Amino acid sequence: MKKTKKDLKKIEFLLMDMDGCLTTGHIIYSSSGDNLKMFHTHDGFGITRGRELGLKFAVISGMSSLTNKMRVERLKIHHLYEDIDDKLLPFAELKSKYNLKNENFAYIGDDEFDIPLLKKVGFSCAPNSAIEEVKKHVDYVCKKNGGEGAVREIIDMILKAKGLI
Repeated sequence: MKKTKKDLKKIEFLLMDMDGCLTTGHIIYSSSGDNLKMFHTHDGFGITRGRELGLKFAVISGMSSLTNKMRVERLKIHHLYEDIDDKLLPFAELKSKYNLKNENFAYIGDDEFDIPLLKKVGFSCAPNSAIEEVKKHVDYVCKKNGGEGAVREIIDMILKAKGLI
């Protein structure tokens, strides 16, 4: 890990890509055209506990779906940005809205279009299942794959660094 526990203590906001981070990246289409995604309960509990302990969360996704909206609503995630080509735009909006600095944000992403944001935040991470190019640009590569507890792994690291768990 390139960043220290001291850096993790500064994190107030976790930004997350949806497909490949909160999910495995697999999308199943039903015959009616609905898309189905699998989420891990460990990630869900981590987000719920993190929110209760003061962390803020946002999902920034290049795709939109009813499934995304349902998961975000169920977990009471603060912000959902969908169909986003430039993930730096929601990042700038959140920084301004909450009067935070780059060092106060962590981001977990898994594909090339995540790299610009991964380079900006105070703590960058990728699931173990991320593409190799992304892994070269992050502070930490999770032991877990996307959709299999990688987000929980990051949340627990942040909460432990802050002495909250």
